[in-house]
Amino acid sequence: MGSKEHKKHAVTGIRFGIVTISDTRTKETDTSGSLIQTLIRDANHLVGHYSIIPDDRDSIAELLSHLIRDDSLDAIILSGGTGVSTRDITPETVRPLLEKELPGFGELFRFLSMEEIGSAAMMSRAIAGITNGKAIFCIPGSRGAVSLAMNRLILEETGHMLYEVRK
Repeated sequence: MGSKEHKKHAVTGIRFGIVTISDTRTKETDTSGSLIQTLIRDANHLVGHYSIIPDDRDSIAELLSHLIRDDSLDAIILSGGTGVSTRDITPETVRPLLEKELPGFGELFRFLSMEEIGSAAMMSRAIAGITNGKAIFCIPGSRGAVSLAMNRLILEETGHMLYEVRK
């Protein structure tokens, strides 16, 4: 069965957890988190969790561990903390919690980003993987990066990914 056939079996009504990782954003100023929620709902999926936490390893690990155990969630998106500054620690914190890493996600994200922002795309450390039957995505926090990741990768493939994980 090819990927087109598998996509016919894709999971629908996916319930996403969304975590914005930032030391400065609030729910009022988190335009990227708001965009993620809008795109999820526009694609007929659900938002089951939304929060903002600081760029802090313990805070990220504690919340993600909780969300991984939350049986009401199918997928988790962490937005922010994927760059190269000293405060950007999302990939290092999330990677040990992944059962399976999906290197193609980061590779494709950087490839697509190259078309939009040029060579600066190499500084993105976006990653994705699977844990406890959930798809987990770590994406940059800019609106442009969120739009790209959501529209070209996450919303396009998460249903198929969950179908594969659950069979």
